[in-house]
Amino acid sequence: MRGFDRERSPLPQPLPPAGGEPVALNGENRPPPQTHPLPQAGGDRGEGPRPFRENRPTREARELRLNPTDAERRLWRALSRRQVAGARFNRQVPIGPYIADFAARSKKLIVEVDGGQHDERATYDEARTRYLEAQGWRVIRFWNNDVLGNLEGVVATIERALVERPSPSPSRLREGSL
Repeated sequence: MRGFDRERSPLPQPLPPAGGEPVALNGENRPPPQTHPLPQAGGDRGEGPRPFRENRPTREARELRLNPTDAERRLWRALSRRQVAGARFNRQVPIGPYIADFAARSKKLIVEVDGGQHDERATYDEARTRYLEAQGWRVIRFWNNDVLGNLEGVVATIERALVERPSPSPSRLREGSL
């Protein structure tokens, strides 16, 4: 393939300072190195911190996706491939500093599957739910034993929640304005 065997060109050198001051050269007829606001060559993503993503738990979400509980695995089989009210769900979705078990982004609906440990973390879960609801999400929760013992009832409840809550940005076709 053409173009991939070429070396990357160096970053453009900064202009000499205004005011006619001479630029000190360091023996190789080059100005002294200065920091450049753009990432250095050698990678498409750049290096360094990304402040807008620092608090997003993406690594933890990826680990949770790889190790689902039995209840999460079973509910995912029912929610995947737009099987419930045509809504697309994603698993272990980072939303702000939290991770939602299942999220239908188009409907702003979060489905949480809680095990026994959530009984001890009620205060944390309440604060988390308040944060998510302040962001415009609706949160519904189910216990693991409900998902494992009554999957049809859980799916029916999720379907009702999807139908009750219209899409935050309905299309023109649904509005009838075409």
